[in-house]
Amino acid sequence: MKKMTFSVMATGSLALLFGAGDAEASSSHTVKQGDSLWKIATTYQVSIADLKKWNNLTSDTIYPNQQLKLHGETTHSNSNTQSTKPTGGSSTPPSTMSVTYTVKSGDTLSQIAARHQTTIGAIQRLNNIPGHLIFPGQKLEVNGIPPTAEKPKPSTPSKPKEPSTSEKPSAPSGSYTVVKGDTLSQIAHQHGISVTQLKNWNQINAHIIQVGQVLKIENTTVESQANPPPILSTPPSQSTTATVQNVINKAMALQGVPYVWGGSTPSGFDCSGFLYYVYSQSGIDVPRTNTVGFHARSYEVSAPQIGDIVFFKNTYTTGISHAGVYLGNNKFIHAGGDRVQISDITEKYWHQHFDSFKRLYAMD
Repeated sequence: MKKMTFSVMATGSLALLFGAGDAEASSSHTVKQGDSLWKIATTYQVSIADLKKWNNLTSDTIYPNQQLKLHGETTHSNSNTQSTKPTGGSSTPPSTMSVTYTVKSGDTLSQIAARHQTTIGAIQRLNNIPGHLIFPGQKLEVNGIPPTAEKPKPSTPSKPKEPSTSEKPSAPSGSYTVVKGDTLSQIAHQHGISVTQLKNWNQINAHIIQVGQVLKIENTTVESQANPPPILSTPPSQSTTATVQNVINKAMALQGVPYVWGGSTPSGFDCSGFLYYVYSQSGIDVPRTNTVGFHARSYEVSAPQIGDIVFFKNTYTTGISHAGVYLGNNKFIHAGGDRVQISDITEKYWHQHFDSFKRLYAMD
């Protein structure tokens, strides 16, 4: 009888030992190339905020072979489980609620998910978003815990004012005076019109404008800041898609071309010469300038698309110093190192020197 008891106890101990091993194995994740916090959070159905808290992360940066905890520390007690319930209040966790969030410039799905203590996958399902592309002004339904910083403030005694069309300021004077550094595409973008419209109104056949020149601006109104025009998450037009695809095709065909300082031909490129070649050869009106010049001729985007430019700073000199064409999935093609090549923005070097995603005014 004693031998049987010992056998049962030993078997139970081994089962507990192996069970603990299995739990230990599933309690962490080894970061692989291409992983991101949102991807890991979605895979394990946890929030990005929890992942960062459990692993003492102060940013979204992770590295291959890094070990990430998938849950917080748990404490064991000899008392019954009822003693772990909080006292002095309700034992039920705060309930989630459905809220509508308006996307702001610079927002990403991972930031919004962390802010509302939910997951990227949950937001994508609620809003039928197939990818990670969001736009400023877009309304997102979020089932989560709204951040305390965004709780509505108590209303003031003043009479509430409903937005109306009468609040829109009148149209501008109908003219614009060209200043140094202006381009037609930049002026058109600032006024919400197309370059073609601007050229037709002013009988301009080329892209040449002069400082001090007065341009007619027709049929434009400026929306109130309290009631900005909606930005729809519609796919780009067929012509835009074809132009972008042409840029990508030309860029990809130049892989392996040697790096040459000041080069802007297929015999050799530097980073700005590479940008000039692929965009100008795709029918986009850009000058042969440096990275700072391209940075000045583009505007920042919070949701980058294929064909945008990714800028880096403080590489070989202070400030904006390198750029490439964005290919999607954190990849970009550029003239860097000793040749034209594809690199990953999440690589440690590029991540440390990342500045922004921007889109050429001339692309609009």
